Amino acid sequence: MAAERRPIEVAPARDVPLNAAERRASLNVNKTAGRMETLMTDRPPAPDASLLDDLVAANRVLYAKGIVDGLGHISVRHDKDPSMYLLAAERAPALVTRDDIAVYDLDSNPLTLKERRGYIERYIHGEIYKARPDVMSVIHCHTPSLVTFCVCQVPLKPLYHMSGFLGAGVGRFEARETFGMTDMLISSPAMGRELAKSLGKRAVVLMRGHGATMAGASIKHAVFRAIYAALNATMQMDAMRLGDVTYLSDEEATKATATNDKVVDRSWALWKAEAAGEI
Repeated sequence: MAAERRPIEVAPARDVPLNAAERRASLNVNKTAGRMETLMTDRPPAPDASLLDDLVAANRVLYAKGIVDGLGHISVRHDKDPSMYLLAAERAPALVTRDDIAVYDLDSNPLTLKERRGYIERYIHGEIYKARPDVMSVIHCHTPSLVTFCVCQVPLKPLYHMSGFLGAGVGRFEARETFGMTDMLISSPAMGRELAKSLGKRAVVLMRGHGATMAGASIKHAVFRAIYAALNATMQMDAMRLGDVTYLSDEEATKATATNDKVVDRSWALWKAEAAGEI
């Protein structure tokens, strides 16, 4: 004869407090879940592959054009999260590869490649991105022709249409005014903030006894500005030796900049091919 089936009894919902052991077990489960969630949310999103490739190419272009040598750097704002930016861990620009690109928050704390040493002056990038939501790429360099204008009071002004962006003026940063005697490097958030203030809404800031920093709406725009700011500086020094110089008017500079911004891709494609040894 078949055994009689008995209904499964379901325990009633518990309406009494957990005992100490049960509370500890519950807390441990919650802590573990919290740690897993933190690990997942703290991992920065992966940037687009083309952005990484352009950042690597820009390092090589800047070296090929004499804007940087073993020192200097370029960054780009993260395409997936504007509160982050991409910058190589400390390495000579011409040697940078994808594997060297780290992600930083805007306080310039590394979120990836934490075991690698970062550039001392990474605060230049983070503080400019904080102050200028419109900026997508930042370059810092020690280009000789630009350093010449850093140490004299002659203003760097646009000689020709390619450097029209200089028509909006060039910022000047003097570390002594706020920080006294230093090694000239932007090695703290406070110094980065002061540099960003000196840049203001302009495209270029000159740093006395140090170098220059450029900001742009993209990697290619920032590179364009670095190259033509340096060329303009060289030509301006030559022109000043010959006599009085006629510079672009404000209106001419504004119109030239608007036109150049539309055709940056042409120069960028050439520079990338040159740096890659393709031509």
